[in-house]
Amino acid sequence: MTERRQDILLGGVFAAVGSTAALMAADYPGASGIYPTALGCVVAGLGVLVAIRAVLRGADGPRALVENAPRAALTLGLAALYLVLVPMLGFYLASALLVMVVPLCLGFRRPLYSLVSTGVFIGIVWLVFSVVLEKPLPAPVWLSY
Repeated sequence: MTERRQDILLGGVFAAVGSTAALMAADYPGASGIYPTALGCVVAGLGVLVAIRAVLRGADGPRALVENAPRAALTLGLAALYLVLVPMLGFYLASALLVMVVPLCLGFRRPLYSLVSTGVFIGIVWLVFSVVLEKPLPAPVWLSY
């Protein structure tokens, strides 16, 4: 498949997923749908931009869909494991583990940089959801007892 076709398809998928998410979130009661609706609109808009860019300036040369299949499979496996761990460990701990482990598994070998970026990521997420939006994220299962 050519680069142009891949980018048009990818842009279309993101536009469809973002639009669907925005439409579904618009039905949420009260103000709880504002953030997911806005996020869905941003994803849809970026998908449209990717597709338009591919139509206007996309290359017609071939491009491999996945350049490193084992690493892509590892990343998908870690994402699936993350979804399993969130209810057990809570959002913050599971996310911190994911942000630390994925780069390590993909060959990144700068632990201090990984620790700092994990701390910054978790801090920003906590500020946005817990402080600004006042929407708590899933807590570890052991805190629910």
